[in-house]
Amino acid sequence: GRVLMGAFLALVAAFCFALAAALQQKGQFQLAERGRRVTSVVSLLRMVAVPVWLLGSLVLLVGYAAQAVALGEGRLVVIQPLLVMSVVFALPLGHWLTQQYVLRRQVVGALVIIAGLTAFVLIGDPDDGVSSAPALEYLLAILAVSLLSILLIIYGSRGRPATKAAAFGISAGFLFGLAATFAKATIDQLPDGLADVFSHAEVYALAGFGIAAFGIQQLSLSTGQFAPAMATVAVSNPFISVLLGVLLFQEKLTRPFWHVFVAALALAAAFYGAWMITAANRERQIPDGPRA
Repeated sequence: GRVLMGAFLALVAAFCFALAAALQQKGQFQLAERGRRVTSVVSLLRMVAVPVWLLGSLVLLVGYAAQAVALGEGRLVVIQPLLVMSVVFALPLGHWLTQQYVLRRQVVGALVIIAGLTAFVLIGDPDDGVSSAPALEYLLAILAVSLLSILLIIYGSRGRPATKAAAFGISAGFLFGLAATFAKATIDQLPDGLADVFSHAEVYALAGFGIAAFGIQQLSLSTGQFAPAMATVAVSNPFISVLLGVLLFQEKLTRPFWHVFVAALALAAAFYGAWMITAANRERQIPDGPRA
């Protein structure tokens, strides 16, 4: 029962994340058409004056809440991969809200994601693991993920729009995944009361990395390349989450071995479907002033 509830809430979160990204990019397009395109971290502040962007941010908070409750019901290595479904939801939403192109190969990729995740959830059944990890292990995870994210931002800053969208999306996904590991620990502390939660460093790490990931994702969306921006964040987030769930929280898929093997193949298929969506992307340039 708890596993199914966690899976359902993860899908709700995935839909909210896709809708939020589409609304936020619509706000980016509206701002660009006024000649005030977002090009830096500082210029992100312009977005707070765009109603549709604020609506997207509100939807994003609903998604975060659903994800948090899902993590309380299920294990990190099952809940986080379900967020890849946000790519599937994003295709029609992006077409509807910002007139993004949806190609046949991307539809096939979406179907591959659905099949892969369905098999993964049905076959993968993780052990309970532990609810927290030693401080040194947290620190090493923070350093490794942060370094990777910084390198990706440096690399993406020099590329064309689709490359920048993908690199920044992966960076944001890594930081969202890192934040989710702290969300898991924070949720497990809730029964002891809010005062106890705020006495632990995990809640502040959750807020800090979550805000950083949010900002980087906005820069990814500001390129106008919705499909690669969504697909990369949707894949890198669960990828790093599964890795950290295994390394930090000792979460493992059930035995026998064939169970683990098939579940891993199913998850790999879902990731491949997201890559298909990214690779098939047809660029739509973000406006650089009023439309003719």
